[in-house]
Amino acid sequence: MPSFDTVIEPNLVEVRNAVDQCAKEIGTRFDFKGTSAAIELADKAITLYGDSEFQIGQVTDILLAKLTKRGVDIRFVDRSAKIEKIGGDKVRQVLTVKNGIDGDTAKKIQAAIKQSKIKVQAAIQGDTVRVSGAKRDDLQLAMQLIRKTVPDAPVSFTNLRD
Repeated sequence: MPSFDTVIEPNLVEVRNAVDQCAKEIGTRFDFKGTSAAIELADKAITLYGDSEFQIGQVTDILLAKLTKRGVDIRFVDRSAKIEKIGGDKVRQVLTVKNGIDGDTAKKIQAAIKQSKIKVQAAIQGDTVRVSGAKRDDLQLAMQLIRKTVPDAPVSFTNLRD
């Protein structure tokens, strides 16, 4: 039976390269001389440091530009975290790199497939959603439906079997 897996997986090597390039640019830019502007990557969390919220915004812009140049979708980076004070006039923001489909998104995908009346089945398997059906055309319709259902997440499709 034909099937595919719906996943959210960034290329972590390219994310690391983008963070390294961003750190290098922060070190060489004139407007960051003598400031505490910095960027770190630990596991799947990118930490931005700066003297003000404006400076954090500038570092974020550099990071997003580097990610785009490296071919990493910027929707992988969750920028919803608040900017917090860490003492004195220093601030930091922790951005997380999305990896895997969370439970709510998986249920949303599964419900959308059931309501669409396409002859496929969706099964949640950990942080992936496996979609299987009798015809390959139905699977392609399901892929289109998933992309429309979850526009804010960079879903990709792997493990396509005939």
